[in-house]
Amino acid sequence: MTFRARLVGAALVGTLAAGASALATASTASAQAEPCVQRIAVVNNAAFVMSFSVQASNGLETANTDTYPINQSRTIDLTTTALPVGSDVRPVVDAVAGAQRTPSSFVSYCENGQTATYSVTGTTYDYTVTLIG
Repeated sequence: MTFRARLVGAALVGTLAAGASALATASTASAQAEPCVQRIAVVNNAAFVMSFSVQASNGLETANTDTYPINQSRTIDLTTTALPVGSDVRPVVDAVAGAQRTPSSFVSYCENGQTATYSVTGTTYDYTVTLIG
């Protein structure tokens, strides 16, 4: 193999490595959940009294709200918590005398004044928590 062939080969390997690194960085940056919000609101459309906390994907969790009945909602402003900006978060709903549930999807915490609203529907042991906006 000539010197020129080795040089071109090395340059190609370096270019591919740089491209892979850029792709990995882009994937990491886009891995943050959407939407990006400052507040989490949970509407109780279920047949029970409930409360909720907010949990980050790293396991950190806020204190629970007070308990509240059907047709009411509560909101947690994430700026009042110890959760770091940029965390992926979701509500953890506790039905009084029932089960605990979390939605499958996360949203991201940004200080932007926006609110993610979740709806809780069902009965004490058979309910869902759904992101509605």
